Amino acid sequence: MTATINTALTLASGLTFPNRLVKAAMTEGLADSRNRVTEAHVTLYRRWAEGGLGGIITGNVQIDHDHLEQVGNVVIGPKISNEALDGFACWADASKSHGAALVMQVNHAGRQTPKLINPRPAAPSPVALGLPGGQFGEPRAMTAEEIQAVIEGFGRAAKVAKQTGFDGIQVHAAHGYLLSQFLSPLANQRQDDWGGPLENRARLLVACVKEAKIAGGAGFSVSVKLNSADFQKGGFSFEDCLGVIDTLDTLGVDFVEISGGNYEQPKMMDQEGMEPVFDQPVSASTQAREAYFLKYARAVQDRAKMPLMVTGGFRTVAAMNEALASGEADLIGLGRPLCVDTTAPARLLDGTQDALDQWEKKLRIGPGLFGPHSPIKIIKALNGFGAMGWYYEQIRRLGAGQDPDEKMAVLSAFLANQKSEKAAAKAWRAEAP
Repeated sequence: MTATINTALTLASGLTFPNRLVKAAMTEGLADSRNRVTEAHVTLYRRWAEGGLGGIITGNVQIDHDHLEQVGNVVIGPKISNEALDGFACWADASKSHGAALVMQVNHAGRQTPKLINPRPAAPSPVALGLPGGQFGEPRAMTAEEIQAVIEGFGRAAKVAKQTGFDGIQVHAAHGYLLSQFLSPLANQRQDDWGGPLENRARLLVACVKEAKIAGGAGFSVSVKLNSADFQKGGFSFEDCLGVIDTLDTLGVDFVEISGGNYEQPKMMDQEGMEPVFDQPVSASTQAREAYFLKYARAVQDRAKMPLMVTGGFRTVAAMNEALASGEADLIGLGRPLCVDTTAPARLLDGTQDALDQWEKKLRIGPGLFGPHSPIKIIKALNGFGAMGWYYEQIRRLGAGQDPDEKMAVLSAFLANQKSEKAAAKAWRAEAP
């Protein structure tokens, strides 16, 4: 039978997605000053659940209070209170209230931890981010003990997720966060067992997956989010991606989500004009599709034994169904459109709507030199982070029980988001031990 967005999918763990539309991970920034789940998470995810999704992946839940992507991240630390566990259980109940499978994305930000959180973040090697603005500190090389703590952290998160009603976790090894840093020859310049050849650079990812599978036990889903490439010369390449896929094939990973980029090369934020980074023939029909990473997923399918989730740019039902029917994708990841229209999946599934609005094409901080293809690096970064700020503000509105504000100006949203993060950082610092 040819798969469509309405077709159910049962994974090797036994977890079933009732349809192929999955909410991809997006940072919520809604945790309280002690990095706990709040009522805003529950409200937001109940609204997404009501929209008819087959699966929901949370925004990244961190394993280390000192290495957050932003102060509003939820954290599962070495010690977790009963009150915090109750929050996770409420989050899970709301997310699964309409039948969606629920996966917790688990992460460690590494050197992509903002300076206001940690001026000396742990990383594979002391290689600073090549970004203007000074928002990130000088990283330091992790010790063997710190690396072991990361492995234990992913296991701890899997245990908490299972205990509180989540169906699985997704190990975040993309977008330039810690596991992605270890995979990159640019960020990882270690001379020990954790650096050098790909086998060593992938060692931490492999260890985290194994630990999570042990902690979660039978019937618990463990998946991975992996870059197709970092899109940086000398960085994690597509050939590296294929090598990691070969390794993950041996570990019983439930599915792999294909993405790409990092903070220095934010392809996951603004994928227009992506250049191919491998010599792979692509059909005219594939070139005409809107999915950013589909051509990479097509090549990965030749090597992968597990299903693939492709996220980024899918907007029409026709393209989604073509990708599923051709076997290029097994799950369709949806992100930003759900920040504006939480009920769209149900309409896509019942045929009353054939496409999602393309909000990202409207979100630019000016024309010409100040557009998405500006040669000025800081302007390009502002467009990416400005659009992110706009979506973060929509998420905050949804979590507060309000409707999205489709007329919100991008620059205003960016500044409002910066203000909110600074206020949250001040409250977070006051609570820090």
